[in-house]
Amino acid sequence: MPEKSLHEIPLALRQYFEKGAAALQRENFDYAISIFNDILAKEPAFFECREFLRVTQFKKMGGGTGFFKKVFGGASSSPLIAKGQIALRNNPLEAITVAEHILNNDPQNTAAHKLLAEAALAADLPRTAIFSLEILLKHAPKDKELRLQLARALAAGGEATRAEGVFAEVLRDYPNDSEVAQELKNLSARKTLDEGGYEALADGQGSYRDILKNKAEAVSLEQEKREVKSDDVAGRLIQEYEARLPDEPNNLKLLRQLAELYAQKKDFDRALGYYEKIQSSGAGGDSSLERAIAETIVKKYDHALAQLDPQAPDYAEKSAQIQAERQAFQIAECQQRAEKYPTDLQIRFELGQLYFQAGKISEAIQELQKAQANPHRRSQAMGYLGQCFARRGMNDLAARTLQNAIKEKVPFDAEKKELIYALAGVLEKMGKAEEAIEQYKLIYEVDIGYKDVAAKVDKYYSGQ
Repeated sequence: MPEKSLHEIPLALRQYFEKGAAALQRENFDYAISIFNDILAKEPAFFECREFLRVTQFKKMGGGTGFFKKVFGGASSSPLIAKGQIALRNNPLEAITVAEHILNNDPQNTAAHKLLAEAALAADLPRTAIFSLEILLKHAPKDKELRLQLARALAAGGEATRAEGVFAEVLRDYPNDSEVAQELKNLSARKTLDEGGYEALADGQGSYRDILKNKAEAVSLEQEKREVKSDDVAGRLIQEYEARLPDEPNNLKLLRQLAELYAQKKDFDRALGYYEKIQSSGAGGDSSLERAIAETIVKKYDHALAQLDPQAPDYAEKSAQIQAERQAFQIAECQQRAEKYPTDLQIRFELGQLYFQAGKISEAIQELQKAQANPHRRSQAMGYLGQCFARRGMNDLAARTLQNAIKEKVPFDAEKKELIYALAGVLEKMGKAEEAIEQYKLIYEVDIGYKDVAAKVDKYYSGQ
């Protein structure tokens, strides 16, 4: 997962990031931390946001003083560190989230930074790893293992020159370490190769035309790897891939890339045509392809909705018709996938979510109870289950389920706020006004602008 800059993330998150930066400037540190954590939950590769989060964490703690007190007084973080180490084996992004939760209150915690660095490298986020390793090295500048980790992270992050310097420094301190010497030698060799063939010119074995060709291919490859491509880049790639098709008619990767590009250009019929070619080849039997086709059809419905004229007299009727057709398609398609892949708990979660949105509560409960076994969807599934029980008037079951879901959510992110808000609503229905307001106040403390929380809390205090 390549790390992203500000201009590479969605507009809504950029605006939310600016809101967090403004909160930091006003020294509203808790609110800023909440915003930055929310963003990173959606875009863990957004490095600039992580930088702002770290600055906010340090400022909240008064500039990060008391390092040794943090090192020797951090026993309360031990359970979270253990949880992070477990997550690291299968889900490094979850381990990063756990580490950040510790750093929110203890930004100098060495165990958390070590966990974060290791998880970031496993998730291919080298700049994030470098950030934590440099913090650790400020307090242990001669630690050999930390320096080697930093050198490897720098190399992975494309900073070969800095990596060479760190390796060379370690080798000066440990001149007989053959492994470090070999790593330095390997890095230097890779750096030479990566510099684009200019040495071949000096030897008379290459040409400027070769180098320019390599650069053009590199640009093309870089554009291919971008998750979101500009329209002009998408158009150029479509032309390039279409020209290759006659010679590569069975290249399934090429067909899928064309389908994705046409979907981005909102030419959904052509996109679906290429997906159908993949399926008809007999090699299309995987759930990810079926999900991609379903998402393309849903985008086609969304595009049709966007094309309606809100001022037209039949707008409401046509809008409702398209939305009903979209919902019916999504449920039917997801049911088919659930039957085909009965053990895929992600599909069970999607189906339960769709049933809930359609008001089919019994069906939703059945699917969401199965989806709870998916560790990556457990808290969300429990959240929907709680709301299902509330829709049935089973408020005691709803409250207990939501409380359990909240306990499992470590970071105070958007999902946790939604769970707390839902619990507060259930408690209100149960006539437990005092308990409900305590839940609303938890959100109020970190996000005064969340839904109608401010109005509810202000009303409570004005009535006292």
